[in-house]
Amino acid sequence: MPAGAACCLFLASVLWLRAGAQSFGQTRFVCTSVPVDTDLCASSLPASGTAEELQSAVLQLRETVLQQKETIMNHKETIRELTTKLGRCESQSLPETGPSEAKAAGGASRKQTGSSKNTMGDLSRAPAAETLSQLGQTLQSLKTRLENLEQFSRINSSGQTNHLKDILQTKIDDLEKQVLSRVNSLEEGKLNPKNESEERNKIESTLTSLHQRISDLEKGQKDNRPTDKFQLTFPLRTNYMYGKVKKSLPEMYAFSVCLWIKSNASPGVGTPFSYAVPGQANELVLIEWGNNPMEILINDKVAKLPFVINDGKWHHICITWTTRDGVWEAYQDGTQGGHGENLAPYHPIKPQGVLVLGQEQDTLGGGFDATQAFVGELAHFNVWDRKLSPGEIYHLATCSTKAPAGNVLAWSETTIDVYGGATKWTFEACRQLN
Repeated sequence: MPAGAACCLFLASVLWLRAGAQSFGQTRFVCTSVPVDTDLCASSLPASGTAEELQSAVLQLRETVLQQKETIMNHKETIRELTTKLGRCESQSLPETGPSEAKAAGGASRKQTGSSKNTMGDLSRAPAAETLSQLGQTLQSLKTRLENLEQFSRINSSGQTNHLKDILQTKIDDLEKQVLSRVNSLEEGKLNPKNESEERNKIESTLTSLHQRISDLEKGQKDNRPTDKFQLTFPLRTNYMYGKVKKSLPEMYAFSVCLWIKSNASPGVGTPFSYAVPGQANELVLIEWGNNPMEILINDKVAKLPFVINDGKWHHICITWTTRDGVWEAYQDGTQGGHGENLAPYHPIKPQGVLVLGQEQDTLGGGFDATQAFVGELAHFNVWDRKLSPGEIYHLATCSTKAPAGNVLAWSETTIDVYGGATKWTFEACRQLN
């Protein structure tokens, strides 16, 4: 083959690779006659093209191909791990946990509102049908995350994308069949763990490992995003999945707490957050359990909130409060829906406590009860030491550029640790408003 023809074949290959699948469907080849002694490579190069630019493009393409190949191998390895680990997890019944230690303080207050939080029983003893529902939610969450990973690692210039998607879908379908089989076995009483504590530790370890593996795969997406563009996900009602804020709240004579929340859990969405201090586990708690309305607790005093959020959609909620006369207001999606007074009047929020997301504390930093756990997703949890105005809350709910950030606690990945299988992954609050 003449040197000029070989050069042009190489150049055409490079330019085609750089174009990728974005222009594949629109490419046309045009044949033009040229004199025999013409230097085809010289005439084909763009005016600004140089050998250095072509070499750089080739190296860049080679690096991209290697990275995509590595991503695909990681995905295949993850699928194998998911199949093995989830199969092992499903082959064991959910652990039974003893009833939570009753709170010494606050029992009388909860009875006055008809809200004895321990009457529902531990969901770890739930029937097999509910187990199927919970595992199904976990699988659905994994489906979504794996699809996002597949899209992120799309290779437009080959057929490997569709192949990878088929593998993921096949494995997920197999997992769903295995779940159904395990639940049927549970209903027939075939599975009976001998050591409850050991079985619970195995399940917790498996869930943590499984979610950590997927989180590692998502790391490529997380590294380039702002620290506030994330959400916490709690796929199961357990007493070991939670997030913990690294710093305490200060003493506050007024506050505003706002967050985005999504859940369709039944009965009740659980406890989005709880703040406990020494001697008082119910210093500041937001909870919806059983068939009761959502409530805000301050120093064990209770106010019922008008929120209606158990529909599987994202909602923005805010609660404001001042110690003077215990005046409070509740906002959903930027609109005030309720207000009242005499909620723990003249009692300041105490400092040096523990702030937990997703669980209700019976003791300082612990004593979790599965019946009160939050199931769903939450994001942009912000706290202020003042009462926000209706306009400021509206800006937060509508994603306005004028929306304030929490001056006591601003939502950031660096300030929250997760445990027991709770996960962090990318979330854009304004995306669901479009």
